Amino acid sequence: MEEDIEQNDNLDDPHLNLSIVFPPEVQAAIDQVLPSNDPLDQPDFNAVEYINSLFPTEQSLASIDEVSSKMRCKIRNLDEDIRAVVRGQTNVSEDGHQALEEAQQAIQQLFTKIKDIKDKAEKSELMVKEITRDIKQLDHAKRHLTCSITTLNHLHMLVGGVGSLEQLTRRRQYGEIAMLLQGVLNVLQHFSKYMTIPQIRQLADRVHKIKVDLGIQIVGDFEEAFSGPAAKHFTSNNQLAEACLVLNVLDPKIRCDLQKWFIKLQLSEYHVLFQENQDVAWLDKIDRRYAWLKRTMLEFEEKFGRMFPANWNMSERIAVDFCELTRRQLVSIIAARVTEIDVKLLLFAIQRTTHFENLLGKRFTGSTLRLEGQLSPVRSPENSSANPFNEDLADIDAVVPAPVEMTEKPSPFLGLISTCFEPHLNIYVESQDRNLSDLISRFAEDFRLQGVPLNVDDGSVVLPSCSDLFVFYKKCMVQCSQLSTGQPMLALTATFQKYLKEYAVRLMMNNIPKLLAASSIGVSGSIGVSGSIKELQTMVSTLLKEGDVPKYTAEEQRRLCVILSTAEYCLETTQQLEDKLKEKIDPDLAVKISFSAEQDIFHNVISNIIQLLVQDLEGACDPALTAMSKINWLHVDTVGDQSGYVSAITSHISKNLPLIRDSLVSSRKYFTQFCVKFANSFIPKFINQLYRCKPVSTVGAEQLLLDTHSLKTVLLDLPSLGSSVVRKAPASYTKIVVKGMTKAEMILKVVMSPQEPPQGFVDNYIKLLPESDPTEFQRVLEMKGLKRTEQNVMLDIFRSCLPRMQQSAEPAGSGGLNSAVSTPEQESSRIKKLEKLIKKRL
Repeated sequence: MEEDIEQNDNLDDPHLNLSIVFPPEVQAAIDQVLPSNDPLDQPDFNAVEYINSLFPTEQSLASIDEVSSKMRCKIRNLDEDIRAVVRGQTNVSEDGHQALEEAQQAIQQLFTKIKDIKDKAEKSELMVKEITRDIKQLDHAKRHLTCSITTLNHLHMLVGGVGSLEQLTRRRQYGEIAMLLQGVLNVLQHFSKYMTIPQIRQLADRVHKIKVDLGIQIVGDFEEAFSGPAAKHFTSNNQLAEACLVLNVLDPKIRCDLQKWFIKLQLSEYHVLFQENQDVAWLDKIDRRYAWLKRTMLEFEEKFGRMFPANWNMSERIAVDFCELTRRQLVSIIAARVTEIDVKLLLFAIQRTTHFENLLGKRFTGSTLRLEGQLSPVRSPENSSANPFNEDLADIDAVVPAPVEMTEKPSPFLGLISTCFEPHLNIYVESQDRNLSDLISRFAEDFRLQGVPLNVDDGSVVLPSCSDLFVFYKKCMVQCSQLSTGQPMLALTATFQKYLKEYAVRLMMNNIPKLLAASSIGVSGSIGVSGSIKELQTMVSTLLKEGDVPKYTAEEQRRLCVILSTAEYCLETTQQLEDKLKEKIDPDLAVKISFSAEQDIFHNVISNIIQLLVQDLEGACDPALTAMSKINWLHVDTVGDQSGYVSAITSHISKNLPLIRDSLVSSRKYFTQFCVKFANSFIPKFINQLYRCKPVSTVGAEQLLLDTHSLKTVLLDLPSLGSSVVRKAPASYTKIVVKGMTKAEMILKVVMSPQEPPQGFVDNYIKLLPESDPTEFQRVLEMKGLKRTEQNVMLDIFRSCLPRMQQSAEPAGSGGLNSAVSTPEQESSRIKKLEKLIKKRL
């Protein structure tokens, strides 16, 4: 009984009413360690729901005492488990203290053992030092004794070597000196830290004196051999060859001075033979200079090639000094006789010079140039690129001089002599200017006599002169890049730009067929190159604005298409030319190259020709449109086949368009531009003629609607009209045609609609033509034949609706267009009925 009372007291504890909520991670850990399906262990335990689950009905309350006793029993068991766990934790704490004390004792014992080991190690070290003390003394003594013996040996070698060198020097036994001197110098390096000792210093001074005496003596021997009385009969001997080996050991300055003296001696004859006042010194005999060197090099290598060591590169040094001397002489003589130079002579000299430089590059490695820092900048070989610059150079007219030969590998000697010609390359540029002027004149004369090419079956014909022009450009560019990549290349670029403009004017704009109405306009030769784009635009605008309708024959249309294709070819190739020039010219000058002005001219030629073709085709349709506006549509009482003016327009388009399309088959994008411009021009003109058809009856409007639908079909098929290959028209073009012709259809829909009630008529007009204005609305009213008073009423209603139209147009954006385009699709049944009616009557 007491236990029950105690348990009841525990149940009344207020802390038991508090719910304990663990964090999610703690709850997850508990579930993993102690998994349980008991509802009492769930974190979201609800006492009410649990009791309802135990006693779902009133009859189940009869077992409440049994359930209560089970709960008390479970509580007692839990209390006992908790007490056992708490008591167990108390014992664990005592065991932990005991284990800590045992660990501390073990650490103290380990520390004591380590200290004993350290003491024993120190005692052992002292013992070893005592044992090895005598051994170390002996080791130091041995090292010092070995060093002393080695030094004495080196001293003996040095003393003996110095004495031997002095004797050998007096006897000029250079072969033995070359071997002994290097050894003495190596031994002397071991005494560098003993130079404070007087005897050692004295030996070093004797060695230095021997080196100086040897240098003077060897140079004297060479001068005696090559400049003395017996110099003419001198032959190579071993004594001087061995002396060269001695010079390799001596100061490099002595060797360099001897090399310069010998090279100057070898070139002394050349200096005299090719002085400025000599006839052979001029550019037309420049071959003799290079022939002299070849002959001299053969004689040198035959007589003295084995006398000089191979690492001296005497032959190459002679060639390098020859190139520098030749360049100085040529600079002087060219400056004195610059007026006598013409382009043929200049190119001859440059060609022979660069050929000679490449020959030297094959014969020698250029190691002396790299060592002396004299290596000239080398231009890389030509790389292939886009047409026409990716093709091998073909032979063209004699106006182009032969290009300079290129080696597979750039020569390190390239530019050693030929740089002297660079300041005078303006002669070459001026010559190419004259050649290009003659070439353009010849192209213009050929065009006048022969006209455009006739083989236009493949549709890719351009004027043959344009490819010839760019091949000429390529040859000039390659040739100039071999001569110079500096200012001369920039000057040549300016010449290219000049004649691209002149080609555009004389071969393209001046050959645009004259319009019949423009007989008073002189086209050929009427434009100067300096006028460029503005004058070209002025001329074409004058042609287009003449009052009469321009008419082109089939031959004239073909000419226009060939000129357009040529302009496109020039436009693309000019960009490739610009890229290639920027690649070849010096990097700091590449930013100054731009062909944008010339490309604008070609763009302008293309645009103007397209406009002329559009006006020509549109002008052919004007009589038919005029005939449409003159028909009395008020008295049309039946709807028949398409009207005569539609057939006339279709006939004109079918006749002219295939020729234009076939001629521009390689210029698809410009043919598309032509179609787009024609649609943008023809459709507004057609709508304007519709407004002139007044008044129009309902039946007349139906006939016009049928005609409009027929024209729309023709225009949608315009890009592939009359072609055996049917292609889908570009989406941009289709959109323009659908939008424009839909407006015409909507105008006729409005004309066909009843005018009563006025508000309904205006609402229908706004629905079909949401982007209209009062002027267009009034013209539609005139087509219906309304009286002035009725028109005023309608206009007042329309003006009152304008604010609403503007508000609806702003958020909708292009929604008005979409609704206008969808409306004829919804109401196309009427057109279909008309077509069926025509078929029945036919």
